[in-house]
Amino acid sequence: MPAQPNNEEIERIRVPRAGEVLGVVEQMYGFDRLRVRCKDGFTRNCRIPGRIRKRLWVREGDVVIVRPWSVQGKEKGDIIHRYTAAQLGALRRKGLWE
Repeated sequence: MPAQPNNEEIERIRVPRAGEVLGVVEQMYGFDRLRVRCKDGFTRNCRIPGRIRKRLWVREGDVVIVRPWSVQGKEKGDIIHRYTAAQLGALRRKGLWE
């Protein structure tokens, strides 16, 4: 297993790219489905894609990056990344999350 970075030492933080948006997990529906309130004002039904399903464990209240679908983008999306508490603090310092 790769070593986890210390809380003081965060080298790079994944920021949302074009077409991606930050959000907070509101509710877990079960299996790989969840409801996320996104920063753009929409509440989306999201899923965790199969390629990262076993590597990404998400709980209610976690801050995540959502990639809206090209069809039904205001209603559905995929979870791309979950932030740890240390990464969330760094996002706040950068002004990307309040």
